[in-house]
Amino acid sequence: MPHARRLSPRTLRCRALLFDMDGVLVDSRAVVERTCRRWAARRNVDPEALLRVAHGRRTRDTVRLVAPHLSVAEEVAWLDAAEEEDLEGIVPVPGARQLVVSVPHARWAVVTSAGPALARRRLERAGLPVPAVLVSSKDVVHGKPAPDGYTIAARLLDVHPGTCVVFEDALPGIAAGRAAGSAVVGVSTMLSPDELHDADVIIRDLRDVRVSESGQDLVLEFRPSAIRTD
Repeated sequence: MPHARRLSPRTLRCRALLFDMDGVLVDSRAVVERTCRRWAARRNVDPEALLRVAHGRRTRDTVRLVAPHLSVAEEVAWLDAAEEEDLEGIVPVPGARQLVVSVPHARWAVVTSAGPALARRRLERAGLPVPAVLVSSKDVVHGKPAPDGYTIAARLLDVHPGTCVVFEDALPGIAAGRAAGSAVVGVSTMLSPDELHDADVIIRDLRDVRVSESGQDLVLEFRPSAIRTD
């Protein structure tokens, strides 16, 4: 089975890059927290408990966890509409634009727990390109931590998931990347480095990595500022 290869403690060779969106490419913390708190107040749900499990999961999976007695379809429709209308504070994660524009368009994808319309709106609002392959919550039967999104993205890019590097900032996403057989880079924008210990590499944000081409491969070089590379 093919795998992304470690060339040195600070270098990985792979065929494609698979990015989570929120917290990796796009900083959406403000709007996510506002929406969660509004919904929690409407439905008499503990907002702190909601925020603890919402990060990195599909909205429908979050609703099932915190309010299984409610109609999932109705609550998801309200939450999706609220998030699509609220783009205030959406900005790129540092280094995101510089990194993705340095990668050939057919060599990277976004795999997000957001819906397709919301994903496109957030990427565009942050000034980031929308990739040719965008796998959203609508495209998978099982959301993260299941590997479905990452295996679908790899297939659409015509590469084996084991030759991909996944960038994730949430525990369900890291588990999904590992289950897909990919190398995982943990981005410490939302969680502490200690919480991301299951990732193969841990960086502060996307300024800690540079990508170059070598034949059919991509070579990732992690800067000395990266938190952990071995």
